[in-house]
Amino acid sequence: MGNDLKARLTELLDAAATEREFELVLLDVAGTRREPLVQVYLDHDGGITIDQIAESNRWIDELIEPVPGLENGYTLEVSSPGIERPLVKLADFDRFAGSDAKVTLSREIDGRKHLTGTLHGVDSDEVLLEVDGTIVRIPHDSITRAKLRVTFDFSKEGTADDGI
Repeated sequence: MGNDLKARLTELLDAAATEREFELVLLDVAGTRREPLVQVYLDHDGGITIDQIAESNRWIDELIEPVPGLENGYTLEVSSPGIERPLVKLADFDRFAGSDAKVTLSREIDGRKHLTGTLHGVDSDEVLLEVDGTIVRIPHDSITRAKLRVTFDFSKEGTADDGI
């Protein structure tokens, strides 16, 4: 599907989400022209509930139904960003400084297109990511996909028998 449709939907839904005190984390359009799939990831202060997702599904459907490119029908998926939240805007990289992230690039930096490390915020239009003890400066426009990386350490003390 075209980037034009994605841009129009993002502009429309970002404003509507903000008005309803939600954050539009990511919008993606996949599928085919005949059967487009519109995926919307929303968040809310303190996390988003299943009831908020269900209600959001209704208002999003009403808003996007008349949009050119969707007149022959579409599938709409609305969900939370999940535990490994996508990082899209520069503000996301600043907000989650100190967290681990996985970043995919459109062009190599130091011979790599996939980087995993700890976020150190942003500087101007660059994302700062500590990889193997070194801060890597990543131009924001070279990031094709980024998300938080959550790991669980099952080797630590504590078991299900601890009353947890």
